[in-house]
Amino acid sequence: MNIDKILDIAMEKDASDVHMICGNKPILRITRDLVEIEEMKELTEEDMVEVYDYLVKGNVDKDEVYHSTKKLDLSYEYKDIRLRVNISSSDEIPTCTLRLIKNELPPYESLGIPDVVRRMTYQPQGLILVTGKTNSGKSTTLNSMIDYINENQNKKILTLENPIEYKHHSKKSLIVQKEVGKGRDALTFSDGVKNSLREDCDILVIGEIRDRTTMEAAIEMAESGHLVVGTLHTKSCAETIDRMINFYEVRDQASIKYLLSALLKLVVSQRLLKGTDGSLVLVPEVMVVDNIVAGIIRKEKLSVSEIEDAIQSNLEKGSIGLINSLAELFVEDRITLEQAKSQIEEKNQEILNRTIMQLRIKKGTKNN
Repeated sequence: MNIDKILDIAMEKDASDVHMICGNKPILRITRDLVEIEEMKELTEEDMVEVYDYLVKGNVDKDEVYHSTKKLDLSYEYKDIRLRVNISSSDEIPTCTLRLIKNELPPYESLGIPDVVRRMTYQPQGLILVTGKTNSGKSTTLNSMIDYINENQNKKILTLENPIEYKHHSKKSLIVQKEVGKGRDALTFSDGVKNSLREDCDILVIGEIRDRTTMEAAIEMAESGHLVVGTLHTKSCAETIDRMINFYEVRDQASIKYLLSALLKLVVSQRLLKGTDGSLVLVPEVMVVDNIVAGIIRKEKLSVSEIEDAIQSNLEKGSIGLINSLAELFVEDRITLEQAKSQIEEKNQEILNRTIMQLRIKKGTKNN
């Protein structure tokens, strides 16, 4: 079982992920496509046990976590890259998914992150959220924001991650990275957030807000005069607000809405699509929380359509609607019309067509 060879091939082919599953040849994900490593043999149960031992390296805590929960997240270094590893169980045999993380972050400007996100990193306090489904590039966006702050601001940045992906080195800022989990730097995200209040940090980065306890700790941190940047697994700005409110019982929702309306500064919801040139294209939806959005959040019944309308009518302050992003990428010939339509509901197809026409007219006027 030559694991190094599999990783070498993955690096050579610029794969984002490696899948090792018993009964299959190792499979790479290359710009969203699954590609089998043809020259390798199908993986046996013995191979998968060997892969497990290779990655866990006899660490007793990690081994205990896997055998008690049937899952394990860890980081691993190979040559000049870091790997984010997930080990789970299928038919009581280890199954491994490895995400390849390049040590060099792509330049902030090359990612297609809207400029308002960069500007919002200068907020002295409050809550900024980067959201999206799995494999939507949240980690890259988050780490690019950290790197930008590190290069341009004199702050103490504390990160809580599971596992640590990009290794940052202090530049203009001071950076402390902590791994969350049993036998690591912090037992849970909420424990790490609570302790950060005593660590004199200016900016706290939470790798994932997944429960009420972490949410409450993040809000307390933002209330106490810190900038908190976190991620959630949600597919739109409106769904993000809804998810955070639903962490709480109905009787507590009015008070949390009030706090969120005061502390939330920005939500970035992103998707990645395979572009017409074969590369991945970022599709951002951005909600800048102004008085109008704050008023909608405070309402007794949260309306998704009201939030979407507020984003659309707040473009001059930096908000970007999903339809606008898709229309612009189509007009620039970076995605197809079918791709753009697949990302929105049927009822919004006509708005997309109208937006495309307006952009084309605007573009034609500029060219003339």
